[in-house]
Amino acid sequence: MNEDRKKRIKGVVSWFSSEKGFGFIQYAETKDIFVYYADILSDGFKTLKKGQAVEFEIVDGERGQQAANVKIL
Repeated sequence: MNEDRKKRIKGVVSWFSSEKGFGFIQYAETKDIFVYYADILSDGFKTLKKGQAVEFEIVDGERGQQAANVKIL
């Protein structure tokens, strides 16, 4: 099992489209991971902004690894 999956990881939103409902988070300085709006832990409209600091877990999605339980820091 990937060590990253056992803990929460900090990253920065590199791109997110509120209209499309998905984007990417950069972590470990060079890696990007997919994030879907439904995985954002937030009340109301779930969106992220470029440059926003977040914390998340890595899970297996339909198309590979993705961020889950995304918390805005």
